[in-house]
Amino acid sequence: MAYVIAEPCIDVKDASCVEVCPVDCIATTDEANQYYIDPETCIDCGACVPECPVQAIFELSELPPEWESFIQLNADFFK
Repeated sequence: MAYVIAEPCIDVKDASCVEVCPVDCIATTDEANQYYIDPETCIDCGACVPECPVQAIFELSELPPEWESFIQLNADFFK
């Protein structure tokens, strides 16, 4: 997985990141409280990072330790 959407996205769900993703790897549902990145589809381009108004998207190696649980949350959304 190249990028992870973490806690700052909760209850914000701004779709700016979705609009710039060249492989459509960012998704959500009406019931979900945030967007998620599909680890199988993400191509590690980083186009979504500067578009996020709440700085919720992190490269895996730069994800703050307190949000490591979001790695699995993002992956599980696409199962």
